[in-house]
Amino acid sequence: MSTTADPAGARAHARAMAGTRVDAMPTIPAHTAVDLPPDVLPGDVVWDETLAAGGYAARILKRGTRLRLTDLHGDGAIAMLVFNAERTVERLNVADTVKVQWNAYLGAGRLLLSDMGRVMLSVIADDTQGHDAFCGASNQASNARKYGDGFNHGAHPNARDRFVIALAKYGLNRRDIHPCITWFKPVTIAADGAIDLDIGPHRAGQSVTLRAEMDVIVVLANCPHVRDPRHTYSVAPVRACAWRGDITPHDDPIRMATPEGLRAFENVEDYYLR
Repeated sequence: MSTTADPAGARAHARAMAGTRVDAMPTIPAHTAVDLPPDVLPGDVVWDETLAAGGYAARILKRGTRLRLTDLHGDGAIAMLVFNAERTVERLNVADTVKVQWNAYLGAGRLLLSDMGRVMLSVIADDTQGHDAFCGASNQASNARKYGDGFNHGAHPNARDRFVIALAKYGLNRRDIHPCITWFKPVTIAADGAIDLDIGPHRAGQSVTLRAEMDVIVVLANCPHVRDPRHTYSVAPVRACAWRGDITPHDDPIRMATPEGLRAFENVEDYYLR
């Protein structure tokens, strides 16, 4: 009998896996993805992937691309980093995102701003309970305190170390990890300054849809929230689905909503005039 202990057996086993599907994996080619948003044509899909608990991904999205994140079972916690795909020195600035918009609670109509005053992504649809722009990503030490270990290749990987693997694919490293957004875990600040995390679980199938306003690298890590009080590694799969779309027109209501947001869009348009 052939076994994977010899090259021929290993090759036969690997080839026998062709066509196998599991719950968490990329759809390749992307245009074969199913259960798409209304009015999205299969031929326009450029990325479709489900991230399991502890999963990570990184992808370049061209300007105008839409990205829908779907919390499949209501307990996702998808941490996100964003970089200018052309010049990675420019990246998401969570502090400016909050400060410039006079609001720390992300949702439909909000912008994700770079450290150079440009809008990187805009939130064009959101039917969730809310998100987190305060707490940042889990790390090995925070996971070890709750789960007994937090090693990248153990049973309880943390978001920061998952980011490291994803960033390496684009020539970036640990020093490039910046404060992140965590989608699907609502965090509010109480009157006394206390952090209030709504851990859920929430409604299965809730989603947030983003529009790329620049060519960006989006980096995702689906790990339990850093302040999740549960001592079990609890996080549900999240689907990322992206498709081609038009560049934001000048009369777009999100672009025109506030003077601060308009300036961020104008900064992007000036950047692409080169």
